[in-house]
Amino acid sequence: VQILVKNRQTGNYYAVKILIKDQIVKTKQVTHVHTEKRVLSSIRFPFLIHLEFSSKDFDYLYLGLPFINGGELFTYHRKVRKFNEKQARFYASQVYMGLEYLHGMSLLYRDLKPENILIDSKGYIKITDFGFAKKVETRTMTLCGTPEYLAPEIIQSKPYGTSVDWWSYGILLYELVAGNSPFSPHNKDVMMMYTKICDGEYKMPTFFSAPLKDLIDNLLQVDLSKRFGNLVNGNKDIKNHAWFKNVDWYGLLNQDFAAPFIPRVTNMEDVSNFDRFPDPKPLHRSKTNRHADLFVDF
Repeated sequence: VQILVKNRQTGNYYAVKILIKDQIVKTKQVTHVHTEKRVLSSIRFPFLIHLEFSSKDFDYLYLGLPFINGGELFTYHRKVRKFNEKQARFYASQVYMGLEYLHGMSLLYRDLKPENILIDSKGYIKITDFGFAKKVETRTMTLCGTPEYLAPEIIQSKPYGTSVDWWSYGILLYELVAGNSPFSPHNKDVMMMYTKICDGEYKMPTFFSAPLKDLIDNLLQVDLSKRFGNLVNGNKDIKNHAWFKNVDWYGLLNQDFAAPFIPRVTNMEDVSNFDRFPDPKPLHRSKTNRHADLFVDF
């Protein structure tokens, strides 16, 4: 559950994520939740969401995040169906810088998709939802992420590192410009989709420019020894690619340019850019502190 709260002293608004202790313990997500809090606390970057505050009571944990009121990139993309390459490059450049920052801190993101990219009131992005993020100095083997965005090495239970985020980045680029995922199953057959992913079997749209085709082809490489982001030059193979040739990275970081889409926002508490859900039920209140020993650091 997420609720909107206001700091009466500063007037700032926050999105507060409410986590139920019982549910966290029942689903064996205790380590997962601690990791998410630790990651959110450690990051400060213009294109990434971060933790403003956290608290707890007998039943719940609370994560206070900045309220980004422009909605999801997913919603805007769904309305227009596909972006032209200039629009896609505006968002993809920011995502690149966000991933570069995380990888520089030895963090894997592992859940890149349009639903996890928020748009702020100026039209710039904030990557959100660090539930799958993980600090990794070498490699890990955990199976997690969103099926259509999973890299072959995750599906095949092989050890993996930051290369999985660059695979997902290739999927995102493809989807932003094509309007659909390269591996999305027509009949919802997930196993067939996994086979296609592991074989690197997808169709490149003819309307993609030659540089975009080349970049995606180098990101969606099943062979890790050929995948961009995993070669001797690391991330620089992506940043220096012809498709990004005219990007002013510093100007983008400083948000000097007009965004292709400015959300309609009437005020700081405007939630109209998000899908409406029924109001949450009143929070249950216990008389004893549930699982206190598991959440001492919260």
